[in-house]
Amino acid sequence: MNYFLNALYAEGLKIRKSKVVWIIMAAFTIAPLMAGFFMFVLKSPELAKNAGLLGAKAQIAGEASWPSYLSLLAQIISVGGILIFGFVTSWIFGREYADKTAKDLLALPYSRSIIVTAKFLIAMLTNFLLSIYIVCLGIFIGLMLGLPQLSHEIFTQGLYVLLVVTILTILLSSPVAFFACYSGGYLAPLGFVILTLVLSQIIAAAGFGDFFPWSIPAIYSGIAREAGAIGWNSFLIILATGLIGFLSTLYWWLFTDQHEG
Repeated sequence: MNYFLNALYAEGLKIRKSKVVWIIMAAFTIAPLMAGFFMFVLKSPELAKNAGLLGAKAQIAGEASWPSYLSLLAQIISVGGILIFGFVTSWIFGREYADKTAKDLLALPYSRSIIVTAKFLIAMLTNFLLSIYIVCLGIFIGLMLGLPQLSHEIFTQGLYVLLVVTILTILLSSPVAFFACYSGGYLAPLGFVILTLVLSQIIAAAGFGDFFPWSIPAIYSGIAREAGAIGWNSFLIILATGLIGFLSTLYWWLFTDQHEG
C-alpha cells in the first residue's frame, strides 16, 4: 500500500509541476467562453441579426436558457473532452518514453502494475478536475448572463448529464495510454485521438453512433437527440473499451521488454 501511495504521490507531483496541464486548462477555457458568447448573442436579437454567420452558428446552440446552455456544456465536454482528456493521458504515459525515464521507473522496487494503476488514477483525476473547472466556469458565465429558466430540477438534471458525460469520456481515454506505451511517444496516441474524433462524427451521422464508443458521450449529451437517450448496451460498450485500454496497457508494462529507445 505504501508503494502505491508513493507512486501516486510521484505522479501527482509530476502533474502539479508540469506546465503542460496548465496550458491544456487555458486552452480548454475557450470552450465555456464561446458557449457563453453564443448565449449572449442569442439573448440579444439585434446583435444576432447583425452578427450574420456568427449569429447563425449561435442558433445551433438553441435558445438562450439554462437547459440549452447546460446541454451545450455537456456537448462541449463530450466532443472536446475526447481531444483534451486524450492529450492528458497521452502526456502522462508518453512522457516517460520521450524523456527516457521509463527505465528509471522499472528500477523502482515495486510491481509495474502499481506504476500503471497510479498513472491511470492520476490521469482520471486530472481529467475530472479539468471537467469540474470547465463546468464551474460555465455556470459562473451563465449566472453572469442571467439566463432564464433556472430551477432546481433543471440545474440538477443538467449537472447529472454533465457528470455522466464526463465519466464516459474519461473512460474512453484509456486506450490512448496503450498507444502511448506501444509507440513510445506522443504522435501515435494523438493520431489515434484525432482518428476517433473524426470517426465519431462520421459514424454518428450514419446512424450507428450507439455502437461506436467515441460517439456515445456526444449522443448522451443531446447533440443529436434528447439528452440521455441511449441504451445500456452503449454504456457496456464504453465500459468494455475503458477496461480493454487499461488491461492492454497493463499487459504491455508487465510482459513486454522495456527499452530506453
